[in-house]
Amino acid sequence: MKRSAFFITIVLSSLLGGFFAILLYVRVAPQPAPVYQPVVQPVNQVPMSNWLKDSNFVVPEGLNFMLAADISTPAVVHIQSTYAGVNSDGRPTYDLFRDFFDGESDRYRPSPNQSTGSGVIISPDGYVITNHHVVEEAREIEVTLSNDQRFQAELIGLDPTTDLALIKLEGEGFPYLPFGNSDNVRIGEWVLAVGNPFDLNSTVTAGIVSAKGRNINILGGGATIESFIQTDAAVNPGNSGGALVNLKGELVGVNTAIASRTGSYVGYSFAVPANLARKVAEDLKNYGEVQRALLGINILNVSDMENLNITVNNGVYVSAVRLGSSAEDAGLEQGDVIVQIDGKIVRNVAELQELVGRNRPGDEVEVTYLRNGEEFSTQAVLKNSMGTTAVLRTDPELYLGGASFEKVSETEAEELEIKGGVKITAIEEGPWQEAGIEEGFIITSIDKNTVADLEGLSRLLRGSQGERIIVLGYQPDGDKAYYMMDF
Repeated sequence: MKRSAFFITIVLSSLLGGFFAILLYVRVAPQPAPVYQPVVQPVNQVPMSNWLKDSNFVVPEGLNFMLAADISTPAVVHIQSTYAGVNSDGRPTYDLFRDFFDGESDRYRPSPNQSTGSGVIISPDGYVITNHHVVEEAREIEVTLSNDQRFQAELIGLDPTTDLALIKLEGEGFPYLPFGNSDNVRIGEWVLAVGNPFDLNSTVTAGIVSAKGRNINILGGGATIESFIQTDAAVNPGNSGGALVNLKGELVGVNTAIASRTGSYVGYSFAVPANLARKVAEDLKNYGEVQRALLGINILNVSDMENLNITVNNGVYVSAVRLGSSAEDAGLEQGDVIVQIDGKIVRNVAELQELVGRNRPGDEVEVTYLRNGEEFSTQAVLKNSMGTTAVLRTDPELYLGGASFEKVSETEAEELEIKGGVKITAIEEGPWQEAGIEEGFIITSIDKNTVADLEGLSRLLRGSQGERIIVLGYQPDGDKAYYMMDF
């Protein structure tokens, strides 16, 4: 009996041990990995990002840039500008008054004669937007399309404050780029730069939007507007005036500048936003000059202010309000911090200048600002540089700074052996009178920039407001003279 009991005990112990071993294995042994079935979306149905869902636009397979390139390339043109330093047959001409104007004795040295750049056709009837510095002072403007068709372009207008210009091709049915909404451009978004770097026609490069609202101080300050879109798409000399497009083939910017220590691309390129470029182009087409709207305030970045009890990190500090300005009429005061224009956030001076600059005199904008820590809103009716809401046009007769002007007659031009010029017909109280200039003085140059007609004079003077300028020309008796004046 004792041996049977011992055997039974051994068997029961073995069974219990096996049971607990199996239980322990089940609890701690690694489980096989689950098998996942991939969810396959059809090609061309991958959404680009949540913010583009409302447009139903999708990225082609492999993030393909071909669609945008196909749309934009035919509308981007090569521009060659010929200056007064060469005749139409290519032979150099000479500046007979160079020694008088800048003190050089080698008056017969040929002037630089040509430059090249890019432009974007923005309408089927041949309007082309480009940079001011591409066609400034050009005597002839030759435009070559991507299919090698060549046209002589007419200069419609220039705006040095945004470095933009508008020219016109004769004809109809041109390929053109539609404007996109540059407000919707997002940092990190893919864009293409299309242009003619180093005269390599129809070149396309890709990159992303690196930043917005960049001010790089290349236009000289004052009344200029610099609120560039920064990208890392490769842009080089010759790309100026070309297109920055999104993946839908919409024009979201006009390529204008690069930041470089070598003169060639090193990773930073800048474009004028399309919303501002469209407004400038429309003004130049309809009025001959840009209708610049102003709040009439002096401003500084909040981030640059010290020792002030400002509770926000972004915005624009109002350091002064001009008498009779739209800002004064709207109730803005020194010390206010502007944080929005028409509901759009204002982070810095560049963004405020762009948002206001899209408007024309007489337009009303909503200004949101902080005062003593409280937020307020007011409506401001914008005014022009003359303090009115009138539209300014390039007229046969011009009145600026207390003086009236007219284009010099052909007889006077022949007698003085000059090509073009502007004659002062009347002078009242103002900077011209203060400089000692008399009626009948013929202006041929301002700050070494040739003045050929009223449009050129108006452009130069409006870009020189608040600055000291040198006015060169001829007295009524035919003697050459120059004047320094604060305009």
